[in-house]
Amino acid sequence: MCLALLTGAASAQGPFRGRGRGRYGAPIRLATPESFDGAFVFCRAAFRNAPDGDGAGWGVDYPRADENLSIRLSELSKTATSRNPDGSPNHVVVRLTDPELFECPFVMMTEPGGAFFDEQEAGRLREYLLKGGFLWVDDFWGEYAFNHWAREIGKVLPRADYAIEDVPLDHALFHTLFDVRRIPQISSIDFWAGSGGRTSERGADSADPHVRAILDRRGRIMVLMTHNTDLGDAFEREGDNREYFYRFAVDGYALGIDILLYAMSH
Repeated sequence: MCLALLTGAASAQGPFRGRGRGRYGAPIRLATPESFDGAFVFCRAAFRNAPDGDGAGWGVDYPRADENLSIRLSELSKTATSRNPDGSPNHVVVRLTDPELFECPFVMMTEPGGAFFDEQEAGRLREYLLKGGFLWVDDFWGEYAFNHWAREIGKVLPRADYAIEDVPLDHALFHTLFDVRRIPQISSIDFWAGSGGRTSERGADSADPHVRAILDRRGRIMVLMTHNTDLGDAFEREGDNREYFYRFAVDGYALGIDILLYAMSH
């Protein structure tokens, strides 16, 4: 079964079925109880797309972003990362209704501007977050995509009780290991190469990158949103173009590793 069927762009009604294959023909590694050994495991959340959403699906950047960020985390910090028998990073795909969700130190979603959560998925994600989980969503551009995501995450954490707010640059998140002094706007490598080096994928509608969050009652970030920027491509495509690497991947990894370390220590 192909990735498109798992993504379900036109099927916000049905559950996921099958294992399928991701980009580059990579098998989709669904989480099992045996996936977790106490070390860091990169967890990517699979979700269905809403017919009126704005996003290409949960599998964007999979699996190379997951692998590369895990490798850089192990190289640039003292974090123990889980490895497969061949030495490659252990990373998994988890559905929001899977019990393995609660084994994940953090969960990442890409292109959340197209996401759809049903009542059961919203309830399980709420339970995960309120028990101390951490969700990072990345790579959605413009106000339409942001507003769509805000409605979907509002099913999980109602806006009346859990506001979405900008994270100031003096927040501990930006200084966990690296001192991040600006929010980088990272476009996809294809947009950057085809546009003469521009970074705002939706023009004036996405000119300013944002890091936004939903906090728990103690002020800890539960949901982190990197909007109008695509950190995932900085990880996925780091080896594809030297100029792209030096312009985007260095800043992308600094912020990405700070986010992971914050998620695991707060």
